[in-house]
Amino acid sequence: SLCCDDIGCGDDGCGGTCGVCDPPELTSFSFLQSDNPSLEGDIELSFQDNIIAGDVPYSGDISNLVATFSYSGSAVLVGSENQFSGWTQNDFSHVVKYSVLTNDGQQAVYDVRVRYYTGLPIIYLNTNGVPIVSKETYVEGVVSAFGGLDFEDLPISYMEIRGRGHSTWGIHPKKPYQLKFDEKTEVLGMPEDKRWVFLANYSDKTMLRTRIGFEMGYMSNLDWTPESYFAEVFLQNEYNGTYSIAQKVEASDNRVAIGDDGYLLEIDATSHIGPGDIFFTTNSYNFKIEEPDLTEGDAEYEYIEQFINEFEAVLMGDDFANPVTGYPAYIDVDSFVDWYLINEITKEVDSKGYSSIYLSYIPGEKIKMGPLWDFDLSFGNVNYAASEFPEGFWVKDNIWYSRLFLDPVFVDLVKTRFAYFRNNQDYILDTIDFYVDYLSLAQEENYAKWNTIGVYVWPNPVLFDTYEETVVYMKEWYIERMDWLDTAINNL
Repeated sequence: SLCCDDIGCGDDGCGGTCGVCDPPELTSFSFLQSDNPSLEGDIELSFQDNIIAGDVPYSGDISNLVATFSYSGSAVLVGSENQFSGWTQNDFSHVVKYSVLTNDGQQAVYDVRVRYYTGLPIIYLNTNGVPIVSKETYVEGVVSAFGGLDFEDLPISYMEIRGRGHSTWGIHPKKPYQLKFDEKTEVLGMPEDKRWVFLANYSDKTMLRTRIGFEMGYMSNLDWTPESYFAEVFLQNEYNGTYSIAQKVEASDNRVAIGDDGYLLEIDATSHIGPGDIFFTTNSYNFKIEEPDLTEGDAEYEYIEQFINEFEAVLMGDDFANPVTGYPAYIDVDSFVDWYLINEITKEVDSKGYSSIYLSYIPGEKIKMGPLWDFDLSFGNVNYAASEFPEGFWVKDNIWYSRLFLDPVFVDLVKTRFAYFRNNQDYILDTIDFYVDYLSLAQEENYAKWNTIGVYVWPNPVLFDTYEETVVYMKEWYIERMDWLDTAINNL
């Protein structure tokens, strides 16, 4: 009745009593173009329980929107401020909580989640028009980030930026970058540090392979796997696509923790070693010394060169599997097993022994494999190597690993640990599905910019006309791969 609407439940002031009043509730919620000139049209938000969600395009002024809503109750508040439909302005950059009240003290709270643009955080890079054309020379500029629903904003900050990568830098038009702050800075909720990597994922049209490789790392016994988050990147105020913003593989207390006297090494191809790189060789590989900053021939250089060569000599020796004097005395076996399995499952093309194979060593401890890196050419996304196919071993033929597999103890550890990854196969598939949904709008914008769906990009083995088909290929390849490995590993 009108009296109930006026005064709530109880004596209606009209010579009688009200019946049961309606519970507090928001019943509709929208942004009308007539109230919000920046919008291209009306936007109706949807309800799921107490979450109200909708999408606002990039042209919309999300920081200053007027909502139109209907409700049952006596008042609607945001914080302590009364809200009036079609009138009150709010900043919807982050979640806004609407409370609906009744006169008898009931309350319902709604989270209004507005997905701005594609729903990803947005990073703005500006070098005042100076092009980023070098992997060696940094360009000065500023960076800021709009965090959206899930992350904190990054205020405008001074930065330097340069190119990075090998084939990804030289071949593809969507370039990867390395960004450096003056001071350690938190980015998208990841622990603060100075250097950050922007992965373009140009060859990987799912944009998911590196992320899923890292997900396996998070499940593993490896000490550290880089965190990464997707973001939309604008360069010189022009949209440049969807990127993975990732922690750089480097020595740091919250990255590769090698202390004051440890080493971070990378097995790398001869063609990747530049004039300023410090490296040494064994009979099997080139080892680039990533950390610390050494001079060739100094005491620290001589120490790590001798130690790695000593380990390799023991591994290739007659008594290599001796638990006291053989390879177990030199390596953290659990890290070698998990690193192997993740790279074998994904068939990451370079992990057979070419590049991006990281390991660390702290004197007095043992050599640890990892961290993981560089999965854009995995899950069958390559046309120049047998890693294209879900069948067949790949990393097992790596020089060191082929030797380790001659030890039945190591084989048993691999069998046991593979069962763990096999049991988590559905989790990985569900995670792929989660990110497909998460990137639903982002992939549309990215491929509108770069127009690579249905177009050959080196080194894709197959072409598909839709983003969804590229993901299906990846998932089916992974399922076939796990089926093959289940039989092959258990038959070793």
